[in-house]
Amino acid sequence: MNAPSASAAQTVKLDISGMTCAGCASRLEKTLQATEGVVKATVNFALEMAEVEHLPQVAANDLVDVVSTAGFEAKERRDEAEAAKKAFEEREAHSDAEERKTFQLFALSTLLAIPLVIPMVLMAFGVQFELSGVLQFALATPIQLFVGARFYKGAFAALRHGGANMDVLVSLGTSAAYLYSVYNVFFATQAQATDLYFEASAVILTLILMGKYLEIRAKRSTSAAVRSLIALRPTTANKIVGDKIIPVGISDLRLGDYIVIKPGECVPTDGLIEEGESELDESMLTGENLPVHKNKGDQVTGGTINGAGAIFVRTTALGESTRLAQIIRLVEGAQASKAPLQKLVDKVAAIFVPVIVLIALATFAGWMLYSGDVTTAVSASVAVLVIACPCALGLATPTALVAGTGAAAKAGILIRDIEALERAHKVDTILFDKTGTLTVGKPVLTDAQAFDRNDDRLLTIAASIQLGSEHPLASALIRAAEERNLKLTRPRSIKAIPGKGLIAELTGQQVSIGNAALMKDLNVAPSMMGDGLVKTYESSGKTAVTVALGDRAIGVLAFVDQARDSAREAVESLKKQGIRTVMITGDTELAAKNIADQVGVDEFQARVQPEGKNEVVNDLKEQGYRVAMVGDGINDAPALAAADLGIAMGSGADVALETAGVTLMRSEPKMIPAALDISKATLRKIRQNLFWAFIYNIIGIPLAALGLLSPVIAGAAMAMSSVSVVTNAMLLRRWKPKNMN
Repeated sequence: MNAPSASAAQTVKLDISGMTCAGCASRLEKTLQATEGVVKATVNFALEMAEVEHLPQVAANDLVDVVSTAGFEAKERRDEAEAAKKAFEEREAHSDAEERKTFQLFALSTLLAIPLVIPMVLMAFGVQFELSGVLQFALATPIQLFVGARFYKGAFAALRHGGANMDVLVSLGTSAAYLYSVYNVFFATQAQATDLYFEASAVILTLILMGKYLEIRAKRSTSAAVRSLIALRPTTANKIVGDKIIPVGISDLRLGDYIVIKPGECVPTDGLIEEGESELDESMLTGENLPVHKNKGDQVTGGTINGAGAIFVRTTALGESTRLAQIIRLVEGAQASKAPLQKLVDKVAAIFVPVIVLIALATFAGWMLYSGDVTTAVSASVAVLVIACPCALGLATPTALVAGTGAAAKAGILIRDIEALERAHKVDTILFDKTGTLTVGKPVLTDAQAFDRNDDRLLTIAASIQLGSEHPLASALIRAAEERNLKLTRPRSIKAIPGKGLIAELTGQQVSIGNAALMKDLNVAPSMMGDGLVKTYESSGKTAVTVALGDRAIGVLAFVDQARDSAREAVESLKKQGIRTVMITGDTELAAKNIADQVGVDEFQARVQPEGKNEVVNDLKEQGYRVAMVGDGINDAPALAAADLGIAMGSGADVALETAGVTLMRSEPKMIPAALDISKATLRKIRQNLFWAFIYNIIGIPLAALGLLSPVIAGAAMAMSSVSVVTNAMLLRRWKPKNMN
């Protein structure tokens, strides 16, 4: 196997068709991994997708050829918005056709198999009725040829490329029963002519086909969340050019274009409202059922639905840079990831079929030596071949993961990968960043005290140097200045000092705004009046900052940030789960204590600098705690990355969302315990599925070898094992966050 350098590696996604079981996926994964220039390959049987990381010299078409040579079909999955949607529609059409074709074949097979089953049913009621061998042959042959063809095709493809899969087992088992019966009808003695297994081969194929049909439907159902997200991608927009409105394709839009979104229309891409207001339905992205009011200056997200008002929007993101595209990538990435246990399952599946064939041969030989009865030997060996299907093993993990992450996404919780799920399950300590997480994140200016009593001048200076800043205090200052109709001046040479404040040049003077540490660094002369005001404001739980011109303080500003209404309920829910809660903030001790008391966290740490958050996380990890960090800002990204589990609030910066293992699409604290809950539920389903898949084979194969299972019963059990695993996973689709409005 090659181990090329991963530097400058690219990733391509391929839609795979033709896989019938986990053995196929495992064989194809090995083939891709062994290809020159491939760094890493992951094949997901449940999603029928391969994700290949490769060096630039390997083209996507080369990988498609590798898949084709391995006996399967592949198409590159395009990332561009319109191409992705078109590819999605093609996949949907192909899936619909496959489902329809399978059902039609199943219906035909059932009609032909029913007459073969009737004598068995009547025998149970003491009625002796037999079909002639020739008639049984006539009924069973079309099933063997037409239904069996799909299994023969898969078996030959696998064997031709040096592998073995479920199709090999089904083909060997049913062919053995069918050919043995054909021999007895046309070539054997009269006594042997009654030893017929036509009904076994026909019913086995019919039941397995039924299982495949149900499996196709169930697999499509588990991945409904991603399909619904992709379906949200609009293809057209109404672009404003001069005084005209021109419908254009999404690919024709450019950053900064001016578009109008009419009442009831889908928002075509991310942007900022420049005119108009409306209520937008964002439930498909955030899980929030109530419409969200939007007006000038608010962000809109592509894929959401506009309400009753027309809004005029300036585009800020296109294609794969939009929030919807990021969500789809996160969800697809999570669903394509593999649990460590699944890797063990893949290894088992790779050697499973050859081992089962050996067991079947040993069973046949054993019964011949024990009883000398060919009928019993054939029956037992066919039962072994038929019952030992690795499909349930291959579906156990991915179907649960697809259903769980899909249900979470529907509720507005995006889980990056299986590792994030596993880490969430083990969390025992949660660190909250205060601002924007436990608090609303929109501080309000409550006091502006100028030392020369000219409060408007103080506010004008302070708000002016904050123009362009994204800090919550900056927004509060600018709002307050606008309410007083103050004229602001754009500053120059802006420099933000993380955890301390901001310095800028305004009309030729250095202006600074920040805490005591910044004032000390700038050698601003202490002011008894200023120090007294700061202490007074902080003692009442407010955040106080000093404004200085050069080295002279000119006033003090005070702000209040309200705790979120549901923060206390979320913290109490986490405590009931035995999780320790800690709040960290750069605010003062008294301001931090005020919020900590309101929300009920176990403890808090104040005056923590941005780099200090990372240190707090590492200190707790060194003490043996499994730490989750919840934040929403750029300065939270290092701590989110350092924590065992990073949880980003969806209203936050993109860098926080890209760093976190879990992203909450709403700034709703109650979604934090919900995220932990769905992670536990998904892992529980994975364990249940793997248990039943393994126990089914552990019990079923010995029973079949001992002659305690007929081939027909074995076929029914094998068909239903895959269906039961997928159905069990589908139960996760009913999951909903608790205590959410």
